Amino acid sequence: MAEWVQNLMDSMGYVGILLLMILENVFPPIPSELIMPSAGFAASRGDLNIVMVIVVGTAGSVLGTLPLYYLGRVFGEDKLVKWADKYGKWLTLSGKDIKKADDWFDQHGTKAVLFGRLVPGIRSLLSLPAGMSEMPLPKFLIYSAIGSAIWASILAGAGYLLGENYDRVEQYVGPAGYVVLGVLAVVAVVWFVRRKKAQS
Repeated sequence: MAEWVQNLMDSMGYVGILLLMILENVFPPIPSELIMPSAGFAASRGDLNIVMVIVVGTAGSVLGTLPLYYLGRVFGEDKLVKWADKYGKWLTLSGKDIKKADDWFDQHGTKAVLFGRLVPGIRSLLSLPAGMSEMPLPKFLIYSAIGSAIWASILAGAGYLLGENYDRVEQYVGPAGYVVLGVLAVVAVVWFVRRKKAQS
């Protein structure tokens, strides 16, 4: 897959990055952890501009959130869970994934959209519960853009600095994503405990 991603970017440049990042959100097996470091590497060779790589990567990531957002808004949780259990294997998606993302979103709201964009495996799915809960589109897009810009900057910057070793980014991002998720879980627990104490 790495070779295909690199070839697409070599032939299409920024348009290739945009399309890949849109697809990455709709079809998670195409990982941003491969796309953006590869684009950063291309920028380090002088083929692309690193700022434009980050801008285009962010734009593609935000545009890619819209299909799942509208799917969640139109169909709701029950229908989507049934659909995912029947057809979701093609998107590596199950009804359990949708319920998990929805429960997490209900607990964290806008913070989920912002920080969830930094967590592999969750970042794509968060668009569904945002749509299901009818989060206002402008608010959703703003928080998605901020989180996506941070994520794109980290990945492209790592690819730029690592040069030909850009493919190592993918090895480290998975564990780092779980660290971010763990930190968010701890923050959520602390917030919940403080809120309960304040109410009593």
